[in-house]
Amino acid sequence: MNTSRVNVSAYLAAIAYAVIIGFSFLFVKVTVATAHPLDVLAHRFSIGLIAVAIPFLLGWVRIRIKLRDLWRIAPLALFSPVLFFFFQSYGMINASSSEGGIILATVPIFTLLLASIFLKERTSLIQKLSLFLSVAGVVFIFMMKDGSGLDAANLKGLLLLLLSAVSFAGYSVLTRPLAQKYAPMEITLVTTGIGFIAFLSVSLIRHAAEGTLQPFFQPFAQPSYVLALFYLGVVSSVGTTLLSSFALSRLEASKVSVFSNLSTLISIMAGALILNERITIYHVIGAIMIIAGVLGTNKKQQLRHPANQSVKGLER
Repeated sequence: MNTSRVNVSAYLAAIAYAVIIGFSFLFVKVTVATAHPLDVLAHRFSIGLIAVAIPFLLGWVRIRIKLRDLWRIAPLALFSPVLFFFFQSYGMINASSSEGGIILATVPIFTLLLASIFLKERTSLIQKLSLFLSVAGVVFIFMMKDGSGLDAANLKGLLLLLLSAVSFAGYSVLTRPLAQKYAPMEITLVTTGIGFIAFLSVSLIRHAAEGTLQPFFQPFAQPSYVLALFYLGVVSSVGTTLLSSFALSRLEASKVSVFSNLSTLISIMAGALILNERITIYHVIGAIMIIAGVLGTNKKQQLRHPANQSVKGLER
């Protein structure tokens, strides 16, 4: 009976994780429409660092990392949060939240490609065919967008989102050996701290060079921006780490990964219902192709490497 209740809690945690990620693109879209992307990132990681540091400062979580450990974890921050969120924030300026969710679904595909190159992981014929299906889904969306009047700005947005997916795939591959040695909160603390230093520094340098330091604080006067920022910095960054960690401690990674594909569907529905984004049939077909390919690509891979998916909640 107790085991059954624990499993139900784990499934609920996995669902909550997917829903939070799905809505995150909507809130990114809200913030970049209000403030400069670099300011958004500086604000987001300022709040995120405070949220991540609280459990350590209050003694709820012990810090086991030492100075030499920082040098091992620090390279991860180059891929995520630095490159991942940089490309994502700029990409969302000219792309819809639904397209952001669809492109994010390609992360496992790029992860598999990079793992096969750098970690020498082998893939089966089914995995290769599934990989082709997902790539075909992305190409299909790009081609149909072009046929419906894709402009240069929207194309740039989609390409930047694709680069964000590649960046997080690189982060995932680098994280695999470290995730077995360090706790998720420890890795999150270090990478969030580096993201805070990088984005805050670049943002303030940009304002100082332009002599426009005051606009750095102006977005906080808008309640919608503050709400979106709180969601991204606390709920999305810290909440997903805790939820995914709990779910992975009770369920197999292959089961948890299925729920992550729910994020794409959530992002599509959120964009259509809340932001009134236009969702076409080719968006739906492309998303189905990508998700089907991801499921086929990762099934056996996850069984061989049960700890792999633990990294999926670290970058939020």
